[in-house]
Amino acid sequence: MNEKKGRVYLVGAGPGDIGLLTVKGMKCLQRADAVVYDFHLNAQVLNYIKHDAEFIYAGKRGGHHTMTQDEINKILVEKAKEGKVVCRLKGGDPFVFGRGGEEAEALYENNIDFEVVPGVSSAVAAPAYAGIPITHRGYSSSFAVIPGYEDMTKEESAIDWAKLATGAGTLIFLMAVKNMDVLVKKLMENGRNPDTPVAVIRWGTRPDQKTITGTLRDIAGIVKEKDIKPPAVMVIGEVVKLRKKLMWYEKKPMFGHRVLVTREHAGGFEPLEDLGAEMIEFPTIEIAPPGNYNELDSAINKIEAYNWIIFTSGNGVKYFLKRLMEKDKDIRDLKGIRICAIGTKTAAEIKRYGIKVDLMPEEFNAEGLIEAFLKDCRMQDTGYKMQDKKNHASCIVHHESYLQTPNSELFKGMKFLLPRAEKAREVFPEKVRELGGEIDIPVTYRTVKPEMHGKRLKRFLKEGRISVATFTSASTFDNFMEIIGEDADELLRDVAIAVIGPVTARAVEKAGLKVQIMPETATIEAMVEEIIKWATER
Repeated sequence: MNEKKGRVYLVGAGPGDIGLLTVKGMKCLQRADAVVYDFHLNAQVLNYIKHDAEFIYAGKRGGHHTMTQDEINKILVEKAKEGKVVCRLKGGDPFVFGRGGEEAEALYENNIDFEVVPGVSSAVAAPAYAGIPITHRGYSSSFAVIPGYEDMTKEESAIDWAKLATGAGTLIFLMAVKNMDVLVKKLMENGRNPDTPVAVIRWGTRPDQKTITGTLRDIAGIVKEKDIKPPAVMVIGEVVKLRKKLMWYEKKPMFGHRVLVTREHAGGFEPLEDLGAEMIEFPTIEIAPPGNYNELDSAINKIEAYNWIIFTSGNGVKYFLKRLMEKDKDIRDLKGIRICAIGTKTAAEIKRYGIKVDLMPEEFNAEGLIEAFLKDCRMQDTGYKMQDKKNHASCIVHHESYLQTPNSELFKGMKFLLPRAEKAREVFPEKVRELGGEIDIPVTYRTVKPEMHGKRLKRFLKEGRISVATFTSASTFDNFMEIIGEDADELLRDVAIAVIGPVTARAVEKAGLKVQIMPETATIEAMVEEIIKWATER
């Protein structure tokens, strides 16, 4: 029997903006059994890794390395020899001062198959996000990329300063902050004009990107005055003059904002990203099947008895229809049953299965649902007594007799099925029974708290690097508070809290916090609109 042969992908994750991760890089991440990653990454990239993958942190933070390069090489070889698919995830590009060449050599020497997946280097991305083209027909037709961390105390330099200083139109130094005084001095001593424009870009492509400009003569002093810390890219050349006209990223309405998303998948939040915000995904709930299918199976076994099926979420739709199929039934067994959807997203999920939605309340809550059924009841001109189950929309009472129907009999003869989450409000089921109807509410799916740690998120909150925290349900908020643990309320004090619905708002207020953003319509799209309004009016 042949042993499974391992393989290593040396993947460049780009400089920070998660959108700059390549499609191939993402595919390598998704198939990896083990991921060896560095500090200077957008941690959101790790969300693409399958849950059972092994995470190995290599460090590589400004001289503070958790693992030496030899140790990293060794772990790549070991994991590949175990037959694993290994992703070596590096900031920027693995072959641009990323020591990817050394790692590739180690793999070659140990007969390990490997591939290199180039990434977008900060050498080109940071200037681009600062509005600086590194080449331009009218200013510069060449560029050089130079490491700025070389030990300037050693007698012989690996850099030929005499040739470098005037040898390229644009000079780009990576990791140059620490040695900036010496770097600019060397360039001026070797013939570069002291009045040459210079830009220093810290955290390029990220919401906390900061760009300062000056000249070769004064940039070192400006960097000290503005307290610019690594990581930063320095661009030297006439192209820096174009920043005034071409600056685009920092002009976006939500530039500088990070928005915390506490649900799985950030669908619906795209407008915020388009306006310059960064999404920090930290899902505090996961969707899981019910603990047992007894209630749901019982409902499915008598599916023809129901007049209405009410879906309150896309998850309810997916898990209900999945179980329906597993019970050897399909959508044909829903013939004659009317379908109600709460929310446009739920309706869209229903239609995706080729099923028509008969009713959708204007307000996406239990109270709105009751009002929608009462309105439909009036439109049908019936007290919901049915001639038979298949022709349930037929009326046997006229408008006059309907108006005289006691409240306790308005839904008499009606049977509702509400497949829903394990924990949900009882307002609607209680009202249906109060109005004379019958309702089954089988648990169709559960929301569970994922196994997560909030160390990095805590750091971001402490440093004030998150502007808005969004909670789409009371569960997302309560689980967030549990996961973050001690001081969770204090960490949220200076963050704008956005919620969907009064139940979520009450959970936040119960914790002693204030809700600043809550849309009238209980949808993510409406919440996003309110967040944009909040950000642009500040």
